[in-house]
Amino acid sequence: MIWILLLNPVKSKLSVRGLRVYYTTSERIIKAVDGVSFEIKENESLGIAGESACGKSTLGSALLRSLQPAAKIIDGSILLDDVDILKLGDSDFSRKIRWKRIAMVFQGAMNALDPVFTIKDQMKEILRNHNIKESDEDLISKSLADVGLEPTVAKKYPHELSGGMKQRIVIAMALLLSPDILIADEPTTALDVLVQTQIIALLRRLKNKKGITIILISHDLAIMSALAEKIAIMYSGQIVEFGNASDIYMNPKHPYTQALISAMPRLNSEKDKVSYIGGHPPDLSNLPSGCKFLSRCPYAMEVCKKDPPQTRTHNGYTYCWLYE
Repeated sequence: MIWILLLNPVKSKLSVRGLRVYYTTSERIIKAVDGVSFEIKENESLGIAGESACGKSTLGSALLRSLQPAAKIIDGSILLDDVDILKLGDSDFSRKIRWKRIAMVFQGAMNALDPVFTIKDQMKEILRNHNIKESDEDLISKSLADVGLEPTVAKKYPHELSGGMKQRIVIAMALLLSPDILIADEPTTALDVLVQTQIIALLRRLKNKKGITIILISHDLAIMSALAEKIAIMYSGQIVEFGNASDIYMNPKHPYTQALISAMPRLNSEKDKVSYIGGHPPDLSNLPSGCKFLSRCPYAMEVCKKDPPQTRTHNGYTYCWLYE
């Protein structure tokens, strides 16, 4: 494998190198994240896009070391300010990194709120777990204010809140300890279009106001375009294209990226039908030896069947034999 890092005089905030996360069952090994590498700088926003089950959420959980019991980090490193956080003990990671340096809004987080406790009680639990005075309600009020909610919301139960308010609550919980990096996994799922716009605008405002590095995980490239400065396209556990958002949207290189961009609906388009990608992604427990996109690619060549594509740079990278 060829490692090619983006050259930039500014020190990277987060650098992921060769990360592999596998799920192990009694019958098979599922390669959910298979050799992922990327870098993002401080106060930069990254969008990770791809179809369902391509490894996006597993990648986000790996950054927070909050994987399911069946998952295990097999190889690679996650450097936060040049410190490999995978080498930290569980106690040190929980005390120094999780929620303090890196926080996450999990997919379906609106349904994760405990229905029998008030919002304040649930936020106090986070403070207690990090040895912060439980009675210090100023942090709770400040965090709620950051997401545009009144302090009185803290006294309410989850069932008293709308879907948009619940989503703001889980974002407020993630921001409670002022992390440097916020991972948002499908933060607009199950919300109407107006609330989706409000949530993305909120994340953009938090990034500009607080200087937070945001990693937005989504299958919706249209929503991602409003926030992300860098884009990573995932397919079958790998990032097949990475670069500046403007380059990805205006001049996509990888055939999979081109297909995703073509499938985006456009209001001013003259086409009657939206394009779609035919076929199915390969089984992550039985991946082909060559290019993972081979069976769906309109440009497939003989070399694609034999060897994995190499990395070619153009202000980022692309895994594709077309650029040999």
